[in-house]
Amino acid sequence: MQALHVIELLAGYDPSGKPIVEKLQVDVLEDNSCQLVRSPAFIKGLAGGDVIKLNKEDKQFEIQRRSGNLAIVVFSRGDINTLAEQLIPELEKLGGQLDTETERMLVFSIHVSCGFEKIEAILNQYVGRDGQSAWQYGNVYDPTDGTTPLNWWHEILKPQ
Repeated sequence: MQALHVIELLAGYDPSGKPIVEKLQVDVLEDNSCQLVRSPAFIKGLAGGDVIKLNKEDKQFEIQRRSGNLAIVVFSRGDINTLAEQLIPELEKLGGQLDTETERMLVFSIHVSCGFEKIEAILNQYVGRDGQSAWQYGNVYDPTDGTTPLNWWHEILKPQ
């Protein structure tokens, strides 16, 4: 079994211009590309299972292969335990997995073949009703504008 490694990717910049990095666990593959073990919380455009090439100097990456997973991030201004108790079993029924849990955030990976409608119905049933929480996809929209769909899933969902 291969040992896991930790890499740092650029997540953005703080107000003073200082780079903010997120540490991610990866499997390093034979060609030195990296496969993400979990979906990141702050790196846009990636999900657990994706394979990337890393530029260690500027902490940027290039996607080599998508896993088909959606990255879903749930935020809360309050304690997230109640949301976790509701969401985790519902998303696990669809084959999703909880990748990260903190006091105010949950990060999930779930395969796109489960369907956007099913996934969003579950999320919208629980998240946001308290006025304290919200959710977002981490790898569905273009990181530069936040609104243009990346559409990577069309190839994955295309009938064979």
